[in-house]
Amino acid sequence: MPDNIGYGEIAAHYRQQIQDGTLSPGDLMPSMREVCERFGVAGTTANRAYRQLKMEGLTIARPGVGTLVAPAISNNIAARVALYEATGSALGGGETSRILEVGTVGADSLVAPRLDVTPGTPIYVRRRVVSRGGVPVHVSSSYYPPYVIEVTPELTQPTSTAGSRELAAMRLGSPQEQVLEEVTSRMATESEKSALGLTTGDVVATQVVRTVTLADGRVVEVAVKVAEGSTILRWTSHLTPQAPATP
Repeated sequence: MPDNIGYGEIAAHYRQQIQDGTLSPGDLMPSMREVCERFGVAGTTANRAYRQLKMEGLTIARPGVGTLVAPAISNNIAARVALYEATGSALGGGETSRILEVGTVGADSLVAPRLDVTPGTPIYVRRRVVSRGGVPVHVSSSYYPPYVIEVTPELTQPTSTAGSRELAAMRLGSPQEQVLEEVTSRMATESEKSALGLTTGDVVATQVVRTVTLADGRVVEVAVKVAEGSTILRWTSHLTPQAPATP
């Protein structure tokens, strides 16, 4: 049967279903036969569409099972919140954090709308590199509005708190409730490649923009995390509100 639709359109169809939650992590994708029948395409076209989704990190193949929606690449922020409450640190086992820069900057076009401020508004930034087992895994820049810095002056110091937003949420008296994570791919900058120990010329990186909102509606942090690799995802995590600890 001749192809009536391109593999890119098929990939886009399933990509959208994964992004909007119609297909969830762990769900079984339609079989190749089902894809061919639904879209009226040859097996080669269906296979190319699924290869594209796999290359983007959206699906994984399981022998004897089929193609599954891949787990989210999030660091599981809910687990990190619980880890901080139990241990006083949001870093997992074998993880270390080194501060690269602290200071005040003007909110750029990426961060400003997420903090609901006009571009150029002074905000605070902390840039750090996180390593696992001594190997750099991602560079993260966390941006804070003035009201966060007022209650957590520790964030102005070039030392790792290993749980800055958790500390800020506690001081502000409202638990973290929602995390919006927007994931895209772009080329790594020279400073990012240096921090991650990458020496090749052009490096494709995954950029995660994470906006953390408290139960009272205030944004406590906008973090931009960059790691080597390529994917395109977007999801929201809802955290179960808990009574804030006493400072």
